[in-house]
Amino acid sequence: MPDSATTPFEHLPVLADPLLEAFAALPPGAPEAGPSPLLIDCTLGGGGHSALLLQAHPSLRLIGLDQDPTARAAAAERLEPFGERVSIVATNFAAFTPPEPAALVLADLGVSSPQLDVAARGFSFRADGPLDMRMNPEAGETAAELIARLEEVELADLIYAYGEERQSRRIARKIKAHLLEQGPFSGTAAMAYLVAGCYPPAARRGRIHPATRTFQALRIAVNDELGVLDRLLAVAPDWLLPGGLFGVISFHSLEDRRVKTAFAGDERLQRVTRKPLVASEVEQAANPRSRSAKLRVARRRPPESGTSA
Repeated sequence: MPDSATTPFEHLPVLADPLLEAFAALPPGAPEAGPSPLLIDCTLGGGGHSALLLQAHPSLRLIGLDQDPTARAAAAERLEPFGERVSIVATNFAAFTPPEPAALVLADLGVSSPQLDVAARGFSFRADGPLDMRMNPEAGETAAELIARLEEVELADLIYAYGEERQSRRIARKIKAHLLEQGPFSGTAAMAYLVAGCYPPAARRGRIHPATRTFQALRIAVNDELGVLDRLLAVAPDWLLPGGLFGVISFHSLEDRRVKTAFAGDERLQRVTRKPLVASEVEQAANPRSRSAKLRVARRRPPESGTSA
C-alpha cells in the first residue's frame, strides 16, 4: 500500500490551456509591478500551475502558499529551475498578507491527487486509511474526532449542507449508532461501506461511489474550506494591482456559486469570464479529475472606475 514516504507528489494541473490563455497578458501600465510582476499562488500544491505561468512569463515572480508540508517539498523541487523567482510560504491563504501588490492571484480549490491517493491522509476510501482528512496534518481536528463530537442532527445537517446528500439523516444515524455500539471506525473503508449500505442495492452501482458526497462534506468541514474561501474572496481583490487578474478553479457547486456571486457583486472586480472555463474533451479523457473543474477570472478595477463596467 502506498504511503506518504513512497508516493511522489505529482501535480497534473487542470485547465492548463484555459488558464494560460486567461493569464496571457499581465496588467498593462502598472508601475508598481516594475520589471518583475508578482504571482500569488494561494494553493501551490505540487507547483504545476505556477510552473506553467513562470515559464510563460519569464519576468514573473512567485509567492506560493501551502499548508501541506509534503506539497511544499514537492513544489520546491519542481520549481527549483526558476531559482530566486520563487518563494514558498507555509500558510493557509486565509492567513496571508502579501508584501506587495500582485499582478496575478490564483487559487486551485481542488484536493490534489497525492492527498487523495495516499491512504495515510484519510481523504479517500479507495485505499483504506485513518479518518483524518486534514490539509494540514500537523494541526486541527480530524474527521474521526469531528463525527465523534457532533450530535446526530448536527452531523446530518453538515452532510446535507456540504455534501448535498439526500440520505444525510440516515447516514448520520448509522454513523452515530456504529460509534455507540462498536466504537471508532477502523478506517475510511469501513465508513464508506457503512455509508454505501444506506443506499438501495441498485444505487450502489453508479459511476459515483455512494460515500463520495459524505466524504466531501467531512473534508470541507474539517478544513473549513468554504469559510476559508469566503475570506479569500473578500481579501484577494485588495492584493491586486489595478488591472491585475484573480482566477479561481473550483470543483463543486458550493465553491463555484460563491466565486460566481463574489465576482459579480464585488465593486473592486470586473468579470473576465461570464461563464466558467471548463476542460476540453481531450483533457477530460486524459485527466478524469478535470471533468468537474471550473475556472472563473476577474480583473481588479482601477480605483477611479468605481462601480462602472
